[in-house]
Amino acid sequence: MQTHPELEARVSRKLMWRIIPFVMLLYFVSFLDRVNVGFAALSMNKAIGLSPSAFGLGGGLFFIGYFLCEVPSNLILHRVGARIWIARVMITWGIVSGISAFVIGPKSFYVLRFLLGVAEAGFFPGIILYLSLWFPARQRAVAAAWFMAAAPLSTAIGSPISGAIMQLPSVLGLADWQMLYVIEAVPAVVLGFVVLRRLTDSPKQAAWLAEDERSWLIAKLQKEASERASHSGHTAGALSALRDPRVLALALIYFGTSAGLYTLGLWAPLIIRQYGFSAFETGLLNGVPSLVAMLAMIVWARSSDRTGERTWHVIIPCVLACVGFIFAGQATTAMFVIGALVLVNVGISAAKAPLWAMPSMFLSGAGAAAGIAMINSLGNLGGFVGPAVIGWLKNETGSYAAGLYVVAATLAVSSIVTLLLSRRASTDTVMTQVRHDH
Repeated sequence: MQTHPELEARVSRKLMWRIIPFVMLLYFVSFLDRVNVGFAALSMNKAIGLSPSAFGLGGGLFFIGYFLCEVPSNLILHRVGARIWIARVMITWGIVSGISAFVIGPKSFYVLRFLLGVAEAGFFPGIILYLSLWFPARQRAVAAAWFMAAAPLSTAIGSPISGAIMQLPSVLGLADWQMLYVIEAVPAVVLGFVVLRRLTDSPKQAAWLAEDERSWLIAKLQKEASERASHSGHTAGALSALRDPRVLALALIYFGTSAGLYTLGLWAPLIIRQYGFSAFETGLLNGVPSLVAMLAMIVWARSSDRTGERTWHVIIPCVLACVGFIFAGQATTAMFVIGALVLVNVGISAAKAPLWAMPSMFLSGAGAAAGIAMINSLGNLGGFVGPAVIGWLKNETGSYAAGLYVVAATLAVSSIVTLLLSRRASTDTVMTQVRHDH
């Protein structure tokens, strides 16, 4: 089909303005509820008797519940549509997050963190899958980058807000950390009902697109799907996707970035606080690296989409984040720590959009739903390992350094696996071409 640049540009603008700000808002609230435990810990840990290792374990248990329910949740979303399922996810996670205000000790903390993971399972891969149903391939990394920019934005804006809430006077006898959980849970429940009215399941149902715009978009996406299906390495079935070594490789790559991301989310406030800052000052300082990361994320994704290159757009940020964690482990001043956290934030954030543009290069249909969920669920186990290792080694050594070095190592592995995956893909392409020529 003949591409009309003006029509394509018009459709692209409508997709960006209609879809991206809304899913960013959803992820902003999701990430806030996922990591506000890092600020609650400033007083909650002492109040309910959590040691560093117990806090790290409980914080990471979120990802065990997430892991167990991720693939089934995304397959249900593929069947019933994003509108209904994303609404369900948001309402249930909001309720569980609010109930977290009433934990009374380590065991109840563990249970609620696990249940929060169960409730939220399917949200992130569901939105990644949803974006692949709307955005053509050459716009996908930028669309994903804008969506995922909500995570550093949530830290940048949410950290000062969380710090401020922690300094509010008690209401109804609730402690500061309890008020934090309750106040920040409300938007998730409200937005769950908004999703039911706002989200459109597929381009065919998009009444907000003109008829020629809708027809062009559907034809473009169908053409790309047909081209993918004609490639020998294409995977469309759910079971095939779960067995695909490329899916497992991408999960391992994502493991390192998740270990880094949630080490920041859960431990950065406590690492910064040890230099004597108030809760609000800690929030402000914790937000600075995230602002820089958000800008870097968008610029880097545009570069990846413009060049069509993914591999080095993942490797370079992973190496940068690895170096940042090593510097953070060696830091002796607050400014040194903040500088190291800037490197970590920029690296982890910049790697994500090019990484999430990779699955749609060889997955579609139920295969995409299952494969994307598998990458996210296995990869997010890094969000369990990173925080848990930090807490355990903090208990054993009295310092954050050893744990930070372990997380740095996971990012080094991510870089190496990305390079190996790229070389295998190049070899497969050559072999396919040889078979075709003969």
